[in-house]
Amino acid sequence: MIALPTYSGETAIFGLGRSGLAAVAALKAAGNQVVAWDDAEAPRLAASDMGAEIRDLTQDFGAAERVIVSPGVPLTHPAPHPVVLAARAAGADILGDMDLFADALAHGDLRDSVTLIGITGTNGKSTTTALVTHMLAVAGQTVHQGGNIGTPVLELPLEAGATYVLELSSYQLDLNRRFAVDIGVWLNLTADHLERHGDMAGYAAAKAHMFAEGKARQARIIGTDDDYGRALADKLSGDAVPLITIGATRADMIYLANAIEVSGPKKDIISLADCAALPGAHNAQNAAAAFAVGQALGISTTQIIKAFKTFGGMAHRLQVIADHAAVTFVNDSKATNMEATRHALAAYHNIYWIAGGRAKTDAAGQLGLDMLTPYFGNIRAAYLIGEAAPLFADNLADNLPTTICGTLDKAVADAALQAKSDHFDTSIVLLSPACASFDQYADFEARGDAFCAAVADWINAEHEMSGKAEGAQ
Repeated sequence: MIALPTYSGETAIFGLGRSGLAAVAALKAAGNQVVAWDDAEAPRLAASDMGAEIRDLTQDFGAAERVIVSPGVPLTHPAPHPVVLAARAAGADILGDMDLFADALAHGDLRDSVTLIGITGTNGKSTTTALVTHMLAVAGQTVHQGGNIGTPVLELPLEAGATYVLELSSYQLDLNRRFAVDIGVWLNLTADHLERHGDMAGYAAAKAHMFAEGKARQARIIGTDDDYGRALADKLSGDAVPLITIGATRADMIYLANAIEVSGPKKDIISLADCAALPGAHNAQNAAAAFAVGQALGISTTQIIKAFKTFGGMAHRLQVIADHAAVTFVNDSKATNMEATRHALAAYHNIYWIAGGRAKTDAAGQLGLDMLTPYFGNIRAAYLIGEAAPLFADNLADNLPTTICGTLDKAVADAALQAKSDHFDTSIVLLSPACASFDQYADFEARGDAFCAAVADWINAEHEMSGKAEGAQ
């Protein structure tokens, strides 16, 4: 657990997920006066056991001098949360756990002896975060990974000389006031989380907090394939801080289908053909960002390529989980929007696509399936689950064979049986939902785990049938 300072007055914690409870534990360990609230009873009991006073902050904000809010608490859209309004009325600071992490570094006099890398973007940030972490470990550095992926920052060990690779969501960056990274990575920006940020301009502004007021002073690595990334790169180009652009064209690093072209005095082509966990152009973009981070840290090209080849990939992101009867099963549960699914559909052929969940639609109620149209030729059939199944079926029926399965286990069984029956050299049963998971699952991890379990059940049933057939001969 990190060591925090002892603050004056009362510190409120609103939202007791894993990061909220980590904040309670760290604050109480430092002798702070903590009041906490969550709508659910179980985390309230956990916070009480840690020594926090339990008070409904929505009804009685009290005299707290600061409030640490869960990243999901809206600051502006669709309207400020009542706790946010109460904090503003009381003149209390509204902070996130990243701000407490900054305070812990300052309290331990560690800020100048560690390296902080922040990675954000609509898609690819988890893979890039994991890839950078792996690259640093291969290079022999002390490295810790956390933030929006895996371990909350307040549970990370603090040690001089370490590098911290942090995935940062727009929600976290929207809250951030004190925390500043040394190297900032912006991968891309496509429509997502607009209910929180109001519009694309608000979404972009939240992400850009990572570079505001001179932050990320060692290097800025910016993806320039979209208007927002290009605008940010243009804005930052006037600074003295090194700026590295990444794009499909006209960039310092150009990513191709399975390679990176690095510009400079000597142009290098870095092949990704032997990097099994980095298929597709979207992963080439992730690799280009990681390569740029490695260069900024002085890691040799040889070590970077070794890391890329030995990278094992991300759970729930184009994760190959099984092969049976010429059918490959791929878990892409983390694809919760159309852009992420677009990359998955571009990466394979003969796809039996499982999609659906809780739809993310635009203001007009449209799914945005148009961006997937160029890849329909890669899809043999669609198997639809969850709340969005009828809406997907209506939008896909003119282009693809569709089956409303409702549940994930039925979708796996139907898709796998058809893929096996079609006898292609290789077929892909792909879970890439293009939807949130919350209609049927607690999160995308739970949905991915359910997919893996359903695949295992189907394969086991196949083995049993095969065994019975052999026994009958």
